[in-house]
Amino acid sequence: PQPSTRKDMNRSKNPSEKSLRTWLISGAILLPLLVIMACSGTPTPNPESEATRSIESVVSTETTQSDKRAMVGRLDADSLVAAQETVMTRIYQKALPSVVNIQVAHGLENNNGTGEFPNIPRLPEDFGRRGEGSGFVWDDQGRIVTNQHVVGGAETVTVIFSDRTQVQAKVLGGDSDSDLAVLELERPIEGLVPIDLGDSNDVLVGQLAVAIGAPFGQSFTMTSGIVSAVGRTIRSGSSNFSVPEVIQTDAPINPGNSGGPLLDRHGQVVGINTQIISRSGSNAGVGLAVPINIAKMVVPALIQYGKYEYSWLGISGQAVAPAVVQVMELPEGTQGALVIAVSAAGPAAEGGLAGSDRTEIINGVQYALGGDTITGIDGFKVRDMTDLITYLTKNTRPGDEIILDVIHGNGTIGQLSVVLGTRPG
Repeated sequence: PQPSTRKDMNRSKNPSEKSLRTWLISGAILLPLLVIMACSGTPTPNPESEATRSIESVVSTETTQSDKRAMVGRLDADSLVAAQETVMTRIYQKALPSVVNIQVAHGLENNNGTGEFPNIPRLPEDFGRRGEGSGFVWDDQGRIVTNQHVVGGAETVTVIFSDRTQVQAKVLGGDSDSDLAVLELERPIEGLVPIDLGDSNDVLVGQLAVAIGAPFGQSFTMTSGIVSAVGRTIRSGSSNFSVPEVIQTDAPINPGNSGGPLLDRHGQVVGINTQIISRSGSNAGVGLAVPINIAKMVVPALIQYGKYEYSWLGISGQAVAPAVVQVMELPEGTQGALVIAVSAAGPAAEGGLAGSDRTEIINGVQYALGGDTITGIDGFKVRDMTDLITYLTKNTRPGDEIILDVIHGNGTIGQLSVVLGTRPG
C-alpha cells in the first residue's frame, strides 16, 4: 500500500508545479513590458495634474495679456509725450527767427543822442536808465512790434536777433492806449522772417498758449500754458482808456517778456504780452496779452502816421447792478452801461446823454444813480461797459454816427444819435 500512496502524491504535485512554471514565465514576459511602458513617457491620465496645467495656462495667458496692455499703455503714453514735444519744438523753431530781444537806454538831459554825456566826465556806462523787453518782426521792411512801455522815452534802442545779430532801431510810433509800438531797423537785414499772424477772434479758453521772450533778461526763452480766459478789459499803465478783448494766460510771463508774442499751437501770434497780475512783481499765473486783431488795426497806422486815432464817445460808466435796477425802478432784468459822468462839450454831451446826479449806499456799497443807461448801440445789445468799449474800438472811427438805445434816469426809453469824436491824447 505504501508505494501506491507515493504515486498518488506525485500525481497530485504535477498540476501545482505546472501552474508555478506558467506564472513565472508570464511574469518574466510581463515585467520587461511594464518597464518599457514606464520609460516610454506616456503617463497615465491624472485629473489633478491636468487641472494644474489648465490653471497654469490661464494664468500664463492672463499675465501675457496684462503685460501686453501695460506695454500698449506705455507706448501710448510715450507717443503722447513725443507728440507734445514735437508740437512744442515746431512752434519754437518756427517762431524763433521772428522773435527779438529789445534793449533800451533812457537818457537824461544833455544826452547827445548816443546815450553818452560828453559834458559830464567819469559817468558810468549805464548812467542812463536801461530797460529790456521783447518783440517780433512785423514785415520784411524791418518793422518790429513791441510794447509802448518798453520803448517809451528811449534814447537808444537795440534789437537783437536769435543769431546774435544786433541792429540799432528808431521808434516809428507808439500808442499808449493799446500799449503797442513799432520800431524800424536803421540798417537793412537780409532774410527777415515776419511772424505768422493768427486771428484772436478764434482764441478759445483751454487751448495751448506759448510765450517767447526775455524773462529777467534770459533771451529767447519759451514758456507754455493755456489760454485761461478771453474777453478781459484792462487799462494800459499810462492811459486812462481801456483795451478790450485781452487774452489771459497762465503761461509764465515775467519782466522782460513784455512785447513778445503769445502763440497758438500753429506758431501763429494771437497776442502781444503786456501785463501780469501779481503781488510780487513776477509771474503768479495771470498774464495778459493785447489781442493781435487790435494790433492789426493799430500797427499800420503807427507805421504810416506814427499814431492811431480812436473814436471817442466821452463818457465813463459801469455795468448796471441789480441793486441799481431796483432803486432806479428800471425794467426788471435790465442790463447795460450806466453813464456815470459825461465829458463837457464831448460827443456824448452834445448828443444828449446824461450822467449820474447822485450817489447812494446800498447794502454797504456806494452806487452812482440817476444817469442814462445804454442798452444797445447800432442794433447790438450792450450788457455792460465792456460791450460798449469793444464795439466802439472795433467797429467805429472818429466822425462816425452811432445810434444808442437808452433808458433815461426818469424811466423813459428812447434813442440818441451821437457823432463820435477823436479820443484825446
